[in-house]
Amino acid sequence: MIDVVVSQSGGRVPEVIITDAGSYSDIVFGLLHMLGFQYRPKLANLPDQRLWRFDARADYGALDKAARSLIDVNKIAARWDDMCRVAVSINTGEVSAHDVTCMISRDGRPTALGEAIAHYGRIYKTLHILRLADDEPYRREGRRQANLTEGRHDLARNVYHGRKGEVHQAYYDGMEDQLSALGLVLNCVVLWNTVYLDHAVTELRAQGYPVLDEDMARLSAFIRTHLGLDGHYSFVLPDLGGRPRPLRDPDTPPSDE
Repeated sequence: MIDVVVSQSGGRVPEVIITDAGSYSDIVFGLLHMLGFQYRPKLANLPDQRLWRFDARADYGALDKAARSLIDVNKIAARWDDMCRVAVSINTGEVSAHDVTCMISRDGRPTALGEAIAHYGRIYKTLHILRLADDEPYRREGRRQANLTEGRHDLARNVYHGRKGEVHQAYYDGMEDQLSALGLVLNCVVLWNTVYLDHAVTELRAQGYPVLDEDMARLSAFIRTHLGLDGHYSFVLPDLGGRPRPLRDPDTPPSDE
């Protein structure tokens, strides 16, 4: 989810990220806020969620029992420089957030860096929970955005199943065009990648390069970092004489075109 947000190649950058409970974790909270986003996930069993405090001896009044967990400021301070480097690396695309979270999570046993990011995220998680409990406009905005997203999902399902009568005509027509365009682009990307991945593998084998089956199993037709998705498209086919485009020499620097 973080990679999708930070890898946008155009359009307005979102300020608030609203997701369902499936995308939530304390580390995600920490990473997103370090990247400058407000993270507002829907939290399952909200009354059972833990609140976090800085001072174990402070009296938080009515929230004293709820805020029973302690944020370790020392862990955050000790790893602050590393946390900033991770955030910058994700923001610039040097590393993916997916790879970072896998490295620092270790299947529920976070590293020291993972614990620091999680403790940082718990600050904002606690503020999020408090605002959900006490700020009606905040809750309303979250529900409105979640309903909008769910409405689009319902629309997509209705389009898929052909239930055109269930959707307002004008809204349906506009969204149907967008869904059709996205489907066209996706199909083009998958077709292009499939053809040229096969072409590249065939060429490697012809040159005697050892192409391993376990490597082939990891190939994906959904890669898109080599494609420019923004701008104008031309569907005029070049005359290649029935042959595929020549493959790029891996020793040649990539073109900016």
